[in-house]
Amino acid sequence: MKAAKSSKPANSAGSSLIVENRKARFDYFIEDQIEAGIALTGWEVKALRAARGNLKESYAIFRDNEVWLLGANIAPLPAASTHVDPAPVRLRKLLLHRREIDRLRSNVERDGYTLVPLAMRWDKGKVKVTLGLAKGKKNQDKRETIKDRDWQRQKSRLLRRG
Repeated sequence: MKAAKSSKPANSAGSSLIVENRKARFDYFIEDQIEAGIALTGWEVKALRAARGNLKESYAIFRDNEVWLLGANIAPLPAASTHVDPAPVRLRKLLLHRREIDRLRSNVERDGYTLVPLAMRWDKGKVKVTLGLAKGKKNQDKRETIKDRDWQRQKSRLLRRG
């Protein structure tokens, strides 16, 4: 008996991840994670379906009791409509509840944390952004992270050899 073919595109097979900010986990200690919706225009959604997003050097800011994503780059598709002027890097509103915004704001203002986007993913046809409440690492901490990563890699090689 033949297995039914999946109707999902090839790039989303098994994973709903659109883009991940791996550099954030290297540069920051992630204390807490929160998921937020994001307000996008039509061409941005199409570009994200084609995996044309980038979260490097992006962060979230507070403005007028709202949270905004700054620095996220969503490259427009080459066949973008002529009546739309696509801006790849613009402020994008993050959709959070008031209690969540207040809690995050108090941590950011009082404790010296920053809000860093860790990943974008699909959830029931909508784009969700995972935000990390992060505290910056010093160079010594980064060297320690590299050392741990190298040790884990070497340990797995040794275990594979037997």
